[in-house]
Amino acid sequence: MSEEKTYALEIENLNVEYHVDKEVVHALNGISFKLSKGETIGLVGETGAGKTTTGLSILRLIPSPPGVVKGTVKVQGEDISTLSEKQMESIRGNVVSMIFQDPMTSLNPTKTVEAQIAEVIRLHEKCGKKESIDKARSMLEMVGIPGDRGVEFPHQFSGGMKQRVVIAMALACSPEILIADEPTTALDVTIQAQVLDMIRELKRKYNMSMIMITHDLGIVAEICDTVAIVYAGHIVEYGTLEDIFNHTAHPYTIGLFGSLPNMDDRMQRLKPIPGLMPDPTKLPAGCPFCPRCPHATEKCQTTLPELIHIGGEHVVACHLFKED
Repeated sequence: MSEEKTYALEIENLNVEYHVDKEVVHALNGISFKLSKGETIGLVGETGAGKTTTGLSILRLIPSPPGVVKGTVKVQGEDISTLSEKQMESIRGNVVSMIFQDPMTSLNPTKTVEAQIAEVIRLHEKCGKKESIDKARSMLEMVGIPGDRGVEFPHQFSGGMKQRVVIAMALACSPEILIADEPTTALDVTIQAQVLDMIRELKRKYNMSMIMITHDLGIVAEICDTVAIVYAGHIVEYGTLEDIFNHTAHPYTIGLFGSLPNMDDRMQRLKPIPGLMPDPTKLPAGCPFCPRCPHATEKCQTTLPELIHIGGEHVVACHLFKED
């Protein structure tokens, strides 16, 4: 008999609600996926789809109250809901690390950058101050910043340099899983390419598993092995990179690709998806994409579609499709 496959991360039926002012915000609604060792999954969708909330849930950083988390998150086979806060502290930054979305607010303006990186190292590796500073400087050099600039403060760095510092901090303890939350959003195209190349190289060097949270399909094409399309707290389509790019199925995913400029035909007009994402406090009874979908039927308005297999690992939540 073959051994059961082990995963770096397993998420099963993850639901997150925020109870605010007599209203319930349904941020995540049954998210499930598995991440293998060394694999990169892309979480793609519009702003407010639930991508960042998924990342914060993995690190158990959803404030409660008002947040309520249901479902299972297993890191290296261990259910994090059963762990104490002290045990979670040993996991954050050491086993699972996160590059937060905005480097401008992720760094403490009152501390030097090397002190902030060294703090992470001392917390997990129990080393002395000098040793942690030396390692912090070597981490800065690894991401392309001279080590002697570690004595400077965040305001003395450009946006791209701040992002590199945040990446150095996230990788300081060689985590097994890296969550990259839109790591290139605030950067210009040239610096964005450099940062992506660096992340790819560091991932290869440490054999990390990675979750790339983005709305940029170009980044997904460069970095990811598998892709989950997220809409209104649901995964509406999931598959390999080839499945999503070459066999696009869900109307929402088709809409995302239709919103991209065609570099071969500069005269072709973009086809934006009409309307807005539904209010998370008042989600439709049926398919959440129904109000914006050009193929919506009466069934779509009343019945929430389940994820069905349409070939290999490729699954889609849409009433237009039948199993295989």
